[in-house]
Amino acid sequence: MLPTTTPYSNGTPSSRDAARHTAGAKRYKYLRRLLYFGQMDFEFALWQMVYLFTSPQRVYRNFHYRKQTKDQWARDDPAFLVLLGIWLCVSTIGFGLVLDMGVVETLKLLLWVVFVDCIGVGLLISTLMWLISNKYLMKSPSKNFDVEWGYAFDVHLNAFYPLLVILHFLQLFFINHLVVINSDWFLGYFVGNTLWLIAIGYYLYITFLGYNALPFLSNTVVLLYPFAALVLVYVLAVSLGWNFTRALCLFYKYRVQ
Repeated sequence: MLPTTTPYSNGTPSSRDAARHTAGAKRYKYLRRLLYFGQMDFEFALWQMVYLFTSPQRVYRNFHYRKQTKDQWARDDPAFLVLLGIWLCVSTIGFGLVLDMGVVETLKLLLWVVFVDCIGVGLLISTLMWLISNKYLMKSPSKNFDVEWGYAFDVHLNAFYPLLVILHFLQLFFINHLVVINSDWFLGYFVGNTLWLIAIGYYLYITFLGYNALPFLSNTVVLLYPFAALVLVYVLAVSLGWNFTRALCLFYKYRVQ
């Protein structure tokens, strides 16, 4: 049986306990652990990465367990973020090699991808989803329940990882080889656009699962509505010969000029 309450002598947390569970204290503890690799559970983080592909619901069941044992939904271990950063760096270097970039150009691309695409866009999306979920998806306004910003960031990281693997790793093997998706050939942009469909679809679905796992939110099914627009764009792209992968390659080259 998992604990459902936190025992306190008088039924309410002491001032020390309350201070320990503030957002600032949790953020400080999380960032501090980034400096101590020995305290990170990389094996557990790898397990989560595998299940984000095979059974993402199991990952969010662990978030429930963390809430019941540590009184927070968000991760308190940055191991997942560290491994994601390693994946991002390796796959970006792979992009540099595939696009015939030099060392300096690859380094510029790496800085762009890490600090703008991952961190900057991630902070923006997390903050937006945090505001939307707290304002429009709550079952009833209450000071006792709210979506933690850290949890919104974790949901984004969970959803971003499969997208990263599909578009920044698997796609590398198709850009100049196999079906050559970086071309105007129908089979090329069909395969490339299909990979984009799967990757963004994964992002939307795992994001939905993340917010649907919170018992105090309602109407989270609205987070699946963008699927309709995604399929429509995909059909138009295949019909009109749009090649998203080629556009990404040209964009990356333009960035490092």
